Amino acid sequence: MIVEIIISQMPYLLHGLWVALQLLVCLLALGLVLGLSLALLEVYGHWTLRWLGILFERIFRGIPAIVLLLLFYYGVTDFVEIGSFTAAVLALGLRSAAYQSQIFRGCILSVPPGQMQAARAMGMSKMKAVRDIVLPQALRLSIGPWTNEFSSEMKATSLAYVIGVVELTRQAKYIISSTQGNILIVFAVVAALYFIFNRLGNWGLYKLEKRLAVPGFEQRGDA
Repeated sequence: MIVEIIISQMPYLLHGLWVALQLLVCLLALGLVLGLSLALLEVYGHWTLRWLGILFERIFRGIPAIVLLLLFYYGVTDFVEIGSFTAAVLALGLRSAAYQSQIFRGCILSVPPGQMQAARAMGMSKMKAVRDIVLPQALRLSIGPWTNEFSSEMKATSLAYVIGVVELTRQAKYIISSTQGNILIVFAVVAALYFIFNRLGNWGLYKLEKRLAVPGFEQRGDA
C-alpha cells in the first residue's frame, strides 16, 4: 500500500527536487560571484571597501537562514514585489556569498606572496597579476572547501518551504496531508533524495578538483 502511494506520488517529489536544484544553482551562482568579489576586496581593496566587505560578511553569517528568508520575503515585499522563489534566492544567495567570501579569501592568501612580487617585478600590473597568476591557483584550491558550501546550501534549500516555495520538503508535506499519514516513509524517501544528490554533487566536485590538480602541489588526502 505505502509502496503504491510512494510510486504514485514520486512525480510530485521529483518536481519538488527539480525546484530545489534550480534554487540551489541560482543561490550558489549569486554567492560565487558576490563572494569572490568580496574576497578580492578584503585582500586587495582600499581599507574602506575592505571594512564594508567584512561588515557584510559578519551580518549575513550571523543571522540564521530561516530568519533571513522571512526578512526578505515579508520585509522586501513591502517595498518591491518579488515572488517567494526570488526571495529565497536573495536570502540564501547573500548568506552563501558571506561564507564563500571566506573560502576564496583563504585560498587567495594561501598563494605564496612571492608569486605576486615576481609578477610585479616582470612588469605586470597588480590587476593582471591577480587575474592571471593568483586567481587561477586560488580558484583551483577553493574547489575542496567549496564542496562543504555545496552540501550546506543543498540542505538549506529545504528551509525555503517556510515562505511558500514548493520544493521537495513542501511537496512531502502535501503528500502527507493528502494521504493522511505515512510521515516516516515519505520523509525517509525525501531524505534519500537529498542524500543521493548531495553525494552526486560532491562526487562531481571531487572529480573536478582531481582533474584540475597540478602535479607537485598538495592534493586532498595528502599528508
